[in-house]
Amino acid sequence: MASSFIRAKQLHPRDVGGPRGPHAGAAAGAGIVASGLALNRDSNWVGAAMNTGRRFYPASAEYPDLRKHNNCMASSLTPAVYAHLYDKATPGGFTLDQCIQTGVDNAGHPFIKTVGMVAGDEESYEVFADIFNPVIKERHNGYDPRKMVHSTDLDHSKLTHGVMDERYVLSTRVRSGRSIRGLALPPACTRAERREVERVVTSALADLKGDLKGRYYPLCGMTDCEQEQLISDHFLFDKPVSPLLTSAGMARDWPDARGIWHNNEKNFLVWINEEDHTRLISMEKGGNMKRVFERFCRGVKEVERLIQERGWEFMWNKHLGYVLTCPSNLGTGLRAGVHVRLPLLAKDRRFGQVLLNLRLQKRGTGGVDTAAVGDTFDISNLDRLGKSEVELVQMVVDGVNYLIECEKRLERGQDIRVPPPLLSTPAK
Repeated sequence: MASSFIRAKQLHPRDVGGPRGPHAGAAAGAGIVASGLALNRDSNWVGAAMNTGRRFYPASAEYPDLRKHNNCMASSLTPAVYAHLYDKATPGGFTLDQCIQTGVDNAGHPFIKTVGMVAGDEESYEVFADIFNPVIKERHNGYDPRKMVHSTDLDHSKLTHGVMDERYVLSTRVRSGRSIRGLALPPACTRAERREVERVVTSALADLKGDLKGRYYPLCGMTDCEQEQLISDHFLFDKPVSPLLTSAGMARDWPDARGIWHNNEKNFLVWINEEDHTRLISMEKGGNMKRVFERFCRGVKEVERLIQERGWEFMWNKHLGYVLTCPSNLGTGLRAGVHVRLPLLAKDRRFGQVLLNLRLQKRGTGGVDTAAVGDTFDISNLDRLGKSEVELVQMVVDGVNYLIECEKRLERGQDIRVPPPLLSTPAK
């Protein structure tokens, strides 16, 4: 996998003063914040540079205390692996200790087993592969990024039975993330890089046409009226307060260069500089996943085309798929979810096993940090890597339809059956 990052190391923006990608030469003077990037990341990450150049103690003395921890990083990090990696850094200065800090600070989570580490840039996944690879393998059910190849498929026409019963499904959403190659990810980016992400993405979004045409709302520049409307629409994201995110450096300089874009119909959104460079979301009320997924595929492909026209490209390679901040979102980065009412099935002791066998997960309707309350759940795909976008959305459609059928059987006083486990990751 090393060859995937050769160009990334050679063409870092701080070295060439411009964007990377297939059109980088044509766009070298197209508004890059050259003065900000020319200062280079090291001036803002003195601590990282000192870590790589001033190790006064052996790795055994620096090794974190993980005895009470329950996350993927803690399961995979050994003293030997730490000793091998602790004095390394990416070309941008991101270190192992910065990768794992969120997992060191947060021993566990009440609802899910967390990953416990983040990437600071695209190169993190190569430089620290000895810890990232086993974490990825655990989180993605045996997917081996050294040997396996991820497939991308945004052909919405392949989706079948995509309209779910709206007596049970209240709303439908598909979201994913994309990162701009050549700029550090949110845990490590400088202010200039974060502002460059905003400039590149909003410039592309401004050229969307038809039903995708919309407007950008910067968090630090919106009016009170605009803020109230975004809150009313449930579009506004707040400053991260979860220690999982703040320990990873996600909230630095908030709300500088963060914002929300949405189309005029308010069913296609892009979040800028939240947990990832971008989060692209297609959503609507009801159970028409076919329409939501079609809009998602069309919007994502159009945004990518417009970004490429400006001399940039998304982070992607054949082993990891789309590269994002958290290893849990590698591959498709996709979460296809529905809010669905299942009052009887929720009380059945087999509910959890049914979900697991269908490769689905449930959350509270308030997100990952909330418990499910009452009879309404946020049901989404458990997998991200090793299956394509079409396969994952189909898995959600088929799985939710099965859950609804179980609910209907329970309404009639009939028993339900736990389905056989689905194959989580294809062997490739």
